[in-house]
Amino acid sequence: MGVWQRFTTIVKAKSNAALDKAEDPRQTLDLSYEQQLENLTKVRRAVADVATARKRIELQADQLKQQGDKLSDQAKAALQQGNESLAREALARRENIVNQLKDLETQHQGVLEQEEKLTATAQALQAQVEAFRTKKETMKASYTAAQAQASVSEAVTGISGSMSDAGAALQRAQDKVNEMQARSGALDELISSGALTDLTGSTDDIQAQLDKAGAQSSIDAQLAAMKAELGSSTPAAELPQTSGEESH
Repeated sequence: MGVWQRFTTIVKAKSNAALDKAEDPRQTLDLSYEQQLENLTKVRRAVADVATARKRIELQADQLKQQGDKLSDQAKAALQQGNESLAREALARRENIVNQLKDLETQHQGVLEQEEKLTATAQALQAQVEAFRTKKETMKASYTAAQAQASVSEAVTGISGSMSDAGAALQRAQDKVNEMQARSGALDELISSGALTDLTGSTDDIQAQLDKAGAQSSIDAQLAAMKAELGSSTPAAELPQTSGEESH
């Protein structure tokens, strides 16, 4: 196979695939039904034409019969007048009409048979067209239902995919929230333990120790003052004796 032939084959294959994808079987069925109706109309027209031809033969035969009957009456009238030669002429003409009638009868029989065959064909074709129409509508309804089901399936599939993506996004967001909360908790623990300086505070660690020592000195001074105040207000007799005083 040459390169050009292979290229042509590929183009045809792609074109057929595109046509198959774009083709709506419902439209194809309707088109086929219209074509069958056109064929049925042609057959019916042929039946009508044959029936018209038959009718013309019948009319022509009736006219010839009337002419034959008239010639027969004329032959009798000529004999009554004693004119045998005229009677013979009338009968000769009547015999010619009889032969024409025989030919017309043969033609009429052939046309009648043809009409009957075409009528039977038209009836059979009409039955087939009606059966095709019923099947066509059933197939169209089935295709429409299948198309709707496919659309629903595609929608459900899309929703499932979207929900899956949304669930993954939620999970990633929750993971980030958990991570931030864990980092925040760890920082709080480090600051509380003193392992990490709280940069938000107003003093550093040295100042904190100085402030702590100053607070302790203030507390010691307050305690000493309280003890001195309590010692001056207590009577001497009630003061507890030391061990040296008890020995005297």
